[in-house]
Amino acid sequence: MNCFVPELYPPIPPTVVANYFVAFGDYAAPPAASPVSIPGSPADAAAAEPTAITGSGSRPVVYTKWYRVWERTTIDDFKFEIAMLPIIALALLVHFWGTRRNRRKARKFMATASPLLDNEFALVGFGDQVKDVPYSEGVQGDSLISASAKLSGDNLAQDVLKEKTAYEFESYATGRVNTAFVDIKIILWKWYNPLALAAEQLAGVFIESVKPQPERVEAVIYAFDGNEKNFVAPAVPGSEEIGKVKPISNSTYDPFIFAVVNKLSMRRLREERYDLSLTFTKDNAKLPNWASVMSESAEVTDTMLTKELITAIEKAGDYFEYFIVSDQPSEKPMTIDEAKPKKRIHVCFRMPKDNDHASVLSLFQVFLRFEDYLVTNAHFRPEVSRKIKQLRETESGKLKKVADKEAEEDRMRQAEKLKKDQRDRKMKGMTAEEQKKFLEKEADKGRKKQAKKQTVRG
Repeated sequence: MNCFVPELYPPIPPTVVANYFVAFGDYAAPPAASPVSIPGSPADAAAAEPTAITGSGSRPVVYTKWYRVWERTTIDDFKFEIAMLPIIALALLVHFWGTRRNRRKARKFMATASPLLDNEFALVGFGDQVKDVPYSEGVQGDSLISASAKLSGDNLAQDVLKEKTAYEFESYATGRVNTAFVDIKIILWKWYNPLALAAEQLAGVFIESVKPQPERVEAVIYAFDGNEKNFVAPAVPGSEEIGKVKPISNSTYDPFIFAVVNKLSMRRLREERYDLSLTFTKDNAKLPNWASVMSESAEVTDTMLTKELITAIEKAGDYFEYFIVSDQPSEKPMTIDEAKPKKRIHVCFRMPKDNDHASVLSLFQVFLRFEDYLVTNAHFRPEVSRKIKQLRETESGKLKKVADKEAEEDRMRQAEKLKKDQRDRKMKGMTAEEQKKFLEKEADKGRKKQAKKQTVRG
């Protein structure tokens, strides 16, 4: 074979061969053995030799087991976290202080209002324990309101007040003649979040629509309005004859809208509440100059402005926000069902800064008892009732027109869809030539119809 022919492959010079073995001479013999230290423990055996030097010191970084963090980190690695610790601690401190402040303030008001509620309702709070004996007036010779204002709230029952959020609290009461139930809401500032509170206050200075409202109490009474049989369990047969159950009186009264509002809140309330937009605003000589009446009729105003209500409003002073009796929804109804009368009584007043609620408890007591006054006296002359009813019918007519228009549009859409489905089914059974003729005929009809419209307009 050619590979073994000496003439084709000349011999390698001896010098090249000598240099080749000199270059790899270091690997001809095995490396010299070096002494190895025996570790004292498995942990020491796991440690490796240092491979780098830290940037701020001279201690080497040792790569050890993953859980031995203290051997490969220094305090310099946590400078940012250490700097954030005081900020986090301050935020937590402010949060706990703000939530505790709001909770204490809400419990203080409910403690002062609970005797009034206990005196009027059989069940106060979210529990299921109905009281047998009402709260007694004349504690240590003081009136019920004066004695209630001295309560601190430390012994308030847990089921009386519910904390919905850190700034919003709720309570509830039921079990009273003429009144289905009452909802109480306490709304406070977000003291636990100073940044959000400051942003709201700052935005309110420049933007009127986002002006933050003060710390306040809002309560709503829902009237039975003759519907006790739909909510109250029927009595045992024969209990009325033996005197154990009193017969239910007629709790109906005429529908109307009446309000006494603080003039500082009058514009906002008229814009936000639909029912107040149906009223006329007028000052009344019986009220302070900072309050105004929003009513549908002068007779309604004269009937509703009782001596007790006027005295309570004067005593509340600047804390008073509004007192509203209404049968229409507060939000603008979009359907006829939403416009159905729902008789309610609203009250709103600011939380006193010094936690002295004696000035607002009189207003709260009048609010709780006002339903009885309505059942007895809110029956107006036929002329007044006819005028109020006419306004309701006008508003209902507007909603009916909108509903009829939407129903007509929906009917037209359904008819158009049905017509389109019939056209598609008809074209599916045609050939290509038949479809072309059908489309041309359809386009011709459209042109003639458009030309006819232009002729009629001309």
